[in-house]
Amino acid sequence: MPEENLHRLERLLLEGFGGGDLSVVDEVVAEELVEHQQGLPQGREGLKSVIRSLRRAFPDLSYEVVQMVADEDKVWGHFRSRGTHEGPFMGQSPTGKPIGIDVIDIARFEGGKMVEHWGVPDRLGLLIQLGLFHVPESIGRMVGGGNGEEIV
Repeated sequence: MPEENLHRLERLLLEGFGGGDLSVVDEVVAEELVEHQQGLPQGREGLKSVIRSLRRAFPDLSYEVVQMVADEDKVWGHFRSRGTHEGPFMGQSPTGKPIGIDVIDIARFEGGKMVEHWGVPDRLGLLIQLGLFHVPESIGRMVGGGNGEEIV
């Protein structure tokens, strides 16, 4: 069962989010999905609305699997997302800028359906890439490890 759940989460990210195929959501997500990611709606239909919104903002949205691990009823995944900001996003007009962020997802499955989800996308990195958040120079020049290299 853990291997099947790996495949389910991978399909959801690559085909659902990355390809815009909402039928995958119906196949692998429980109707009463519990979403633990701050600010996202609950349930299968809520997840579909998130995918539609992201695909409007980033029509060329794609995902690649960096690493996935399954243990019992849970799957952990590290994914890389890319796209171009060509539609409204977070109340902002399109910038035309390319983005690329890492996303960490944890999903719990029951009976072949994802019933809970925890997501940690690099939202700060996304905002910086879109020019919607500017890193103060004092932070951008922080020194890591005493070797004089910039960490941001």
